[in-house]
Amino acid sequence: MRRGREGEHPDTPLQGMSGPRPVVLSGPSGAGKSTLLKRLLQEHGSIFGFSVSHTTRDPRPGEENGKDYYFVTREVMQQDIAAGDFIEHAEFSGNLYGTSKAAVRAVQAMNRICVLDVDLQGVRNIKKTDLRPIYIFVQPPSLDVLEQRLRQRNTETEESLAKRLAAARVDMESCKEQGLFDLIIINDDLDKAYQALEEALSEEIKKAQRTSHS
Repeated sequence: MRRGREGEHPDTPLQGMSGPRPVVLSGPSGAGKSTLLKRLLQEHGSIFGFSVSHTTRDPRPGEENGKDYYFVTREVMQQDIAAGDFIEHAEFSGNLYGTSKAAVRAVQAMNRICVLDVDLQGVRNIKKTDLRPIYIFVQPPSLDVLEQRLRQRNTETEESLAKRLAAARVDMESCKEQGLFDLIIINDDLDKAYQALEEALSEEIKKAQRTSHS
C-alpha cells in the first residue's frame, strides 16, 4: 500500500494553477465508467493516469492490488483517513472506499492528467479541496438497462443488486443539481459516449501534449 510521504503536510496543494486539470468521473456502478476509462487510457495512455482508489472490500476475481484498487484493512484505512491522507472517502455496502492524496500526487508527478473515479459523496468532498478538476457524470439510459448490465456481470447477489440500484436512482436524481457536474454523459451508445468524453477533455489533452513535448 502506498502511504503519504513522511513529514508531508496534509494541506499541501494538490494541483498547481498551470498544466492540465484532473478529471473526476462519477456515476452508478454499471453505467460504463470503467469501459470509457479503459478506452481513454488505451488511446491516450501517455497523457492520462488513473488514480488508484483504496478499498476495504475483498478483491473480485482478476483484480490486482495496486492496479484496480489498493486492498487494505479497515483499521489501516481508518488510521490514514484520521491522519488526513485522503481527499475523499465513503462507505458503501459495509466497505470503505477512498482516494488518497499520495495516489493523486503519484499521477501528477508523471505530468499526467489525473483521473479519479468517485461516488457522489466523493464529488462533494473534492469540491471542498483545491483540486479544481473537471466533473463528469456517466449514467445509463435507464435503471432497467442498468439492472440488465449488473445482472450480466454475475458478481451481485439480489441484496447487493437492490442496494446498487437504489444508490443509482439517488445518483441519477442528484447529478441534476445545479453546478455539481460540468458534463453529464448518457451512455446508451459507447462510441458516442466516448466521443463526448474525449471532446470534453480535448483542451486538457492539448495542454498535456504541449507539456510533454516542451
